[in-house]
Amino acid sequence: MKKTIRLMVCALAVCLTAHAQLDTSGPRATEEEPEQELSEAEYLAMAKVYTDSVNATFSYKTGIIKLGSGAVLNVPKGFRYLDEKQSHRVLEDLWGNPKAATLGLLVPDSLGPMSPGCWVFDISFEEIGYVKDEDADKIDYNDLLKELKKETLEGNAEREKQGYDPIEFIGWASTPYYDKDKKTLHWARELKFGDNEDHTLNYNVRILGRKGVLFMNAIGNMENLEAIRQNIPAILAATTFEKGDAYADFDPGVDEVAAWTIGGLVAGKVLAKAGLFALVLKFGKFIVLGLIAGGAALWRWITGRRRKNELEDGWVMPAPKKEGPSEPETAALPEAGEDRKDGGSTSS
Repeated sequence: MKKTIRLMVCALAVCLTAHAQLDTSGPRATEEEPEQELSEAEYLAMAKVYTDSVNATFSYKTGIIKLGSGAVLNVPKGFRYLDEKQSHRVLEDLWGNPKAATLGLLVPDSLGPMSPGCWVFDISFEEIGYVKDEDADKIDYNDLLKELKKETLEGNAEREKQGYDPIEFIGWASTPYYDKDKKTLHWARELKFGDNEDHTLNYNVRILGRKGVLFMNAIGNMENLEAIRQNIPAILAATTFEKGDAYADFDPGVDEVAAWTIGGLVAGKVLAKAGLFALVLKFGKFIVLGLIAGGAALWRWITGRRRKNELEDGWVMPAPKKEGPSEPETAALPEAGEDRKDGGSTSS
């Protein structure tokens, strides 16, 4: 956690530096005046001001949420629901993921999207038809793992061509498990993006319905694994299909059968999406849309307060030093249910 906070501080320093270079108002240090660096505590304070201000811009819901396609979410205790529009802002504008379908995010009520250690469940629905589960007991997940590792490596050329870091599929963080009675499937992948030493967690939950599959993909890092795993039962219990749209309502004379099976859902190509943590590791990407605007306001606020003291002391606040390193993202199963690379934000 300390490392995450320090990386956020460095990212904020880059943001503030960029705006300091554009800010020409007020007194400036002369060549003779010695530079004084801000302490880590001061950077932390500035980072908190910024992250708190961004987190305060979101509006959440609790209670019953109708997700569409007959899927209903009763937001579980300890979570808040962020709607589709705001979720796109988090996943794409703040966390740097490519555009993809989402029905919203489930966010722990003690965290915001810009909080250190943030993790979320990204919700989507793929209308692929009725998924038969006859193969569920026949799948060799060790063999499947070998195949997925190979496919992930083969897909890296295209990822790098698009400007993203290569992915290494380290292994199962949680072995695939299918509950035949409840028609739910969940598993977790441990992934490495580029040279990042901190691995990403994509925890995948699939809930089968009459006409398709509800995807609930946890985006976080490996230190979030236990917290996410402990919440899986509550997440599954909170999600249902309305009468007529449940798996048991399948009508073979009317409904379409999916080309995918249970093994096919798990074998879907790694669709990793990045969370806040992964984005912080790539400082250049940390300065994105809302961050630029927010950084400018924060810089004016900080320098405005500082300059009052500088005029009294004869000292001018130096811009924070710039630091830099690494990045995220990838390819395809059914388009909507993709995993976003960690953070903070998930997904598989």
